[in-house]
Amino acid sequence: MDLRSDFPFWLLDKGIIHSYPSLQQHINTDIVIMGAGISGALAAWHLCHAGFKTVVVDKRHVGMGSTAASTALLQYEIDTPLTDLIRLRGERDAVRSYLLCLKAIADLEAICSRWPEVAFSKRPSLQYASYKKDVSLLKKEFQLRKQIGIALQWLDKNAIKNWFGFEKEAALLSRDAAEVKAYSLTHALLHQCKQLGLEVYDHTAITHVAENKRGVELITNTGKKIKARKLVIACGYESARYISQKVQTLHSTYAIISEPYSTDHHWHQNALIWETNRPYLYLRTTEDNRILIGGKDDDFSDPRRRDKALHAKARSLEQAFHKLFPAIPFRTDFKWAGVFASTKDGLPYIGNLPGKPHTYFALGLGGNGITFSIIAAQIITQLALGKSNDDARLFGFNRP
Repeated sequence: MDLRSDFPFWLLDKGIIHSYPSLQQHINTDIVIMGAGISGALAAWHLCHAGFKTVVVDKRHVGMGSTAASTALLQYEIDTPLTDLIRLRGERDAVRSYLLCLKAIADLEAICSRWPEVAFSKRPSLQYASYKKDVSLLKKEFQLRKQIGIALQWLDKNAIKNWFGFEKEAALLSRDAAEVKAYSLTHALLHQCKQLGLEVYDHTAITHVAENKRGVELITNTGKKIKARKLVIACGYESARYISQKVQTLHSTYAIISEPYSTDHHWHQNALIWETNRPYLYLRTTEDNRILIGGKDDDFSDPRRRDKALHAKARSLEQAFHKLFPAIPFRTDFKWAGVFASTKDGLPYIGNLPGKPHTYFALGLGGNGITFSIIAAQIITQLALGKSNDDARLFGFNRP
C-alpha cells in the first residue's frame, strides 16, 4: 500500500537513523511482530521488557511507512467526543477509554525520558468551537470530562483572544497533552531493545501466515520461515488483509510545516490546537520553532488522487492558518500527505480474532494512533504472559 505522498519533514530531518539486514535464515522465537513502525516498536519495547524473545520484521526500512508521516499530537481526546462515545459504548466503557488515553500520555513520557532526541514535550491542548452552534456541545463535553476528573478549563471569547490571539466563541483548554517525534522514537525503541535480544529485519516481506496448535509460522518473500509462539500484527492500515471483517475506513490527510521562526513562543504555552469541526484542522509547534498544520482530510485513499490534491491542500491549510493568526507570517517549508483510517467508534482494535488465539492485532487506528499503540502494547503483553486484562474487551473485534 502507498501510505504517504512526498517526503515528510521528520524523514528529511533525520534520514535513516538505523538500518537493519533482511532475514537470511530460518528462525524460531517467542514472539514475532509484523510492522516496524511506532506500533510495532512500542509492542517490542513492552514484550522485550517482559522477557520474551522477540523478532520484528518489516517490508520497508524501520519507520518508513505511516510513522514517518505522523504529526504525533498526543492527546487523550478520542476522535469521537466523550458525549457521543457514551451513546455508542455506554458510560463505563467510554469513560475508561478516555482515562486509558490520558494514562498513555504519562506512560509515554516515562519511556521517552531516556532519549532527548525524540523531543517529547508536555503541552496543553486547546479545542475550540468551530461555529457558534458547537458551543452547547462543547459545554456538555466540558462538564462530562470534569466529572471524571480530567483537568481542563472553559475559555470564553475574551480568554481565547487574550491567550491565543484569535476569535472563537468558546474552547476547552486541557492540561494533559504532548508532542513527540514518532519516527525518532521508533528507532530509539528498537535500537534500545536490541540490548535485550531483539532482532530486527528490514526488507523482509511476509507472504504467508499460518496458525497451528503450537503457535504460528510465517514465510517471507525469499522463502525463509519464522516459527513463533505468538504473532503481533502491527502493520497499521495494511493489516486489513489479515482481517475478514471491515474495521476501518481509509481517508487521505494532509500536513504542512513552516520554515523555522526566530521566536520559540507563538501562542499560549505553544499548546496543541484543534477544532470541533470534522474533519478538523490541527496545529502544533516543533522543537526547532516551526509550526505544523494538518487536516483537510478527503474521503478517499487513492495515492494518485492524494498526490494530485497535495498542492491545493497545502494552500488551503495555509489559508486556514492565516484566518486564525493573520499576524503570524507562514511560509511552507515541507508538505506531505498520508493514509488515515477511522473506525466506527473512534477506538482502536486490539487483541485476537475468533479462532486465532496465537495472533494479536495492535491497530492504533484514528487520530490517537500513538496513545492507542501504547495501550495495545500493554494489553498484548499481559495477554502473552497468560494474564487476563479487563480492558481488552473495550477494543475487541466482537464489540458492538
